[in-house]
Amino acid sequence: MLEVQDIFEKHGEQYRQTRSMPIVHHKAMNAILNCRTARLGGHLDTCPKCGDSKPSYNSCRNRHCPKCQTLSKERWIDARKTDLLNVGYFHVVFTLPQELNALIYANQDACYKLLFHCVAQTLKELSADKKYLGADIGLTAVLHTWGQNLSFHPHVHCIVPAGGLNSLGLRVDSRKKFFLPVKALSRKFRGKFLALLKEQFPDVEQCLLDCCYNKEWVVYCKPPFKTAACVVEYLGRYTHRVAISNNRILRLEDGRVTFKWRDYRDSNRWKEMTISAEEFIRRFLMHVLPPGFMKIRHFGFLSSRGKQVKLQRCKLLTGTFLRKREQLSTETLLTKLLGRKPSVCKCCGFDGLLRTTLSPPLTA
Repeated sequence: MLEVQDIFEKHGEQYRQTRSMPIVHHKAMNAILNCRTARLGGHLDTCPKCGDSKPSYNSCRNRHCPKCQTLSKERWIDARKTDLLNVGYFHVVFTLPQELNALIYANQDACYKLLFHCVAQTLKELSADKKYLGADIGLTAVLHTWGQNLSFHPHVHCIVPAGGLNSLGLRVDSRKKFFLPVKALSRKFRGKFLALLKEQFPDVEQCLLDCCYNKEWVVYCKPPFKTAACVVEYLGRYTHRVAISNNRILRLEDGRVTFKWRDYRDSNRWKEMTISAEEFIRRFLMHVLPPGFMKIRHFGFLSSRGKQVKLQRCKLLTGTFLRKREQLSTETLLTKLLGRKPSVCKCCGFDGLLRTTLSPPLTA
């Protein structure tokens, strides 16, 4: 299977020589290039019964690497299980208009923080309005910056438990198939974001703000999930996703990359797109986040402060089973992912592989 790593191996150096790149892009490229290679070291598993031996090299653990997210995703999902409530959950998506793309890309850290703030405040303020819910809610928000064709498309996915706590600390439930009106969400989000954008960037052109204000912004709300278990798996699909997975890359020929993408404007049909390797690398690196930026955030009673009291009260009022979290070991998570214990020989089934450390090669 072709990988992003292969494209970087063949065309990455030429790309570096012809482009001025920020240090965070260099770090991401280096991490992906070295991922699961001898350059990072690893270990050698040897079966004392049949003699079979196989090297396994260390992962780079970079959050933009397509090969390093599976175990991180499972760890994150396991940590979230104790926060789930016995209620329905809504999936709400907030998207910024493409007219703002240039400004946002040039000021990623500030604009992404502003996006999170406006999304959370929009949901919390409308939910607090007695006309809609009259309650304090919780939500988990995840930033994505890409479209299916690797274009720059910043948007936030929110997973919101149905209902919340009113001012008396009593449970208020959302309607079964309704959370908040999409038009109200869209217009409040639009007004809030543009007002704060103008305040934070006073030099922004007024014609750009007027253009964005005169169009409807896209906010989408899906029906609630049936069970809490569905929420966990669904969250995992979004929290640790990278711009493109390796299984979508089809061909690398004559300096051109072909990958498949889903066209949501054409009945979700799968299509193929072919672009130059240089353009592929450019698009991929557009989605490398600023250093230290948190792309997963929790608000309301799911925030660090809210969990201490309000989330516990929500659990009691919704009949959610209270249990202490037992953190799964790496071996348990790997067994779940591999379908077998990592200590079992794949050739003869003997449980007791001998592991020898492989040190990375010395560099000059």
